Amino acid sequence: MDTPTNLATIYARRFQQTGLERRRRVWQVLCDDFFNRWVDPNSSVLDLACGYGEFINAVRARRKLAIDLNADARQFLDRDVTFYQGSAADLAPIANRSIDLVFTSNFLEHLPSKQACTDLFVEVVRVLRPGGRFIILGPNIRYAYREYWDFFDHCLPLSDRSLAEGLVACGFAIERIIPRFLPYTMNSNLPTGDWAIRLYLKLPLAWRIIGKQFLVVASHRG
Repeated sequence: MDTPTNLATIYARRFQQTGLERRRRVWQVLCDDFFNRWVDPNSSVLDLACGYGEFINAVRARRKLAIDLNADARQFLDRDVTFYQGSAADLAPIANRSIDLVFTSNFLEHLPSKQACTDLFVEVVRVLRPGGRFIILGPNIRYAYREYWDFFDHCLPLSDRSLAEGLVACGFAIERIIPRFLPYTMNSNLPTGDWAIRLYLKLPLAWRIIGKQFLVVASHRG
């Protein structure tokens, strides 16, 4: 796994390319118009590998928690977010059955092995309340195989199918799978204005053309 120093260097450059304010605007629309449908406003939400907090800052929830190996993440989080600096694969600071929803975006591909991924799933089961949800967004190797290895910190190739199989093996029930949801990266010429994101979310046909990231929603069967 990357050291915090390496992460800070890699992500400072990567986020500078896409623009942090641009990412915040995009995620606000994504949460308002899409992700909030799975989030009870009175729930506890944990963002695994929160990055600069675009999701956890934007999502509606009574209690917000975030964990990331990069200590720089803390300064970008809103005051109502409780931050834990450390590996997102180690959820020891989080109490058993204390979380209603766990979210992670573009994280699992950074894990070193399938066993590490399985170990993480087991930890997510531990912290989720029975019936709690695990929402996962990430690059789909089935559709992004050309670009997948262009990022130095990508290690584990996953598809929507392999991910679902691993989740079920760890006790999750699959609620929804979207093999092609969002584009692979924001570092492109695609428009990212609020109107463009809202229009895209209303056109699933466009997902099947442009989308290269899967979305998997799973629930803890208890």
